[in-house]
Amino acid sequence: MKGNGEVSLVVVGSANVDLVLDVSLLPGPGETVLGRRFHRAWGGKGANQAVAAARLGARTVFVGRLGKDGEGRAFREALAGEDLDLTWLQEDPELHTGTALIFVGPGGENLIGVAPGANQALGVEGVRRAAPAFRGARAVLAQLEVPLETVEE
Repeated sequence: MKGNGEVSLVVVGSANVDLVLDVSLLPGPGETVLGRRFHRAWGGKGANQAVAAARLGARTVFVGRLGKDGEGRAFREALAGEDLDLTWLQEDPELHTGTALIFVGPGGENLIGVAPGANQALGVEGVRRAAPAFRGARAVLAQLEVPLETVEE
């Protein structure tokens, strides 16, 4: 990580594989629409915020949870290229990496469904184990895509 050694920010939050389909019209209930373009991206509010902070020069620690699956391994590799401290990014042996299904309409409006997977298993104990990361941090950022008791901790 860049910087002087002092952690600027600890982000506690979600990591989702985003499966994105661009459509000319968002579907209504029971409706099927054909997509124009499909792509996979790394997302989740927590991971997105951690990456943004690191790219802006903050020494950033990401506390999260991925599945012990192919998506989780690829996601960790992508995050490793973002100058983040991933010491406290956990791996869940049973649950899949969080996944979001996203339809994006022509004006940028969207419909999103999320299967939280390993994000829902980021528990209080995982945050407690990451206590060393919090000690020197100037700020902590959390979102509500992980359990509320984890955010409260």
